[in-house]
Amino acid sequence: RRCVLEASQQLTEIIKSCLESETSTETPEPSREVEPAEEEESAGHCLWVDKFTPRRYMELLSDDYTNRCLLKWLKLWDTVVFGKEKAVKKTKPSAETHPPFNQPKEQQSKWKTKIQLTEEILEAELDQYKRPKYKVALLCGPPGLGKTTLAHVIAKHAGYNAVEMNASDDRSPEVFKTRIEAATQMKSVLGANEKPNCLIIDEIDGAPAASVNVLLNIINRKDGEGEAAAGAGRRRRREGGLLLRPIICICNDQ
Repeated sequence: RRCVLEASQQLTEIIKSCLESETSTETPEPSREVEPAEEEESAGHCLWVDKFTPRRYMELLSDDYTNRCLLKWLKLWDTVVFGKEKAVKKTKPSAETHPPFNQPKEQQSKWKTKIQLTEEILEAELDQYKRPKYKVALLCGPPGLGKTTLAHVIAKHAGYNAVEMNASDDRSPEVFKTRIEAATQMKSVLGANEKPNCLIIDEIDGAPAASVNVLLNIINRKDGEGEAAAGAGRRRRREGGLLLRPIICICNDQ
């Protein structure tokens, strides 16, 4: 035991002497001294809302049912945006041959969960361009509920680049239309692996009626191929093409 204690004391003395010699030989650099202070200052000025904001889907503390519904709706765009074929769910043979409690099919459909019913409603109708029936999702609720955070996190989780705009800032319908078309039609030129855009329109309840009508016209556009003459087709091309990107709107007052 004495030998071990002596050896440990010798080692500690050697380490201390080495550290002292290193610190004495090195010249103190001013940049290294300033950096920790700057980091502490930036950390001190950072809001807790920004510091602890959710970055991933699993970190969301909002209503799980709402999160699942929005993600399910956003994944319905995968066929149009990413060219992915929709996965077909395999039915379990055991469930068909042996229904629980030998109930008839009509009675079984009554006991579906809320999530299953919502999924069926969302998947019920896809239009001829394989887009979901509902082109826009609306998140409503009081301020501070986490609507904008939810939209950004789920857009990132589904593989999109979230583009946010404030409807109450752009009061002119022309500017509103230009910004929507730029976000839904143009691609990012930065980076080799650019992601498709998902437009998030905040404070849609503060937008004037003319801007809301512009949004509705963009949503309800149809492809002009084979439906009209060449002149009408040119006019449609000038006005803009089919909406092929998801739009999430946020409001406080539904």
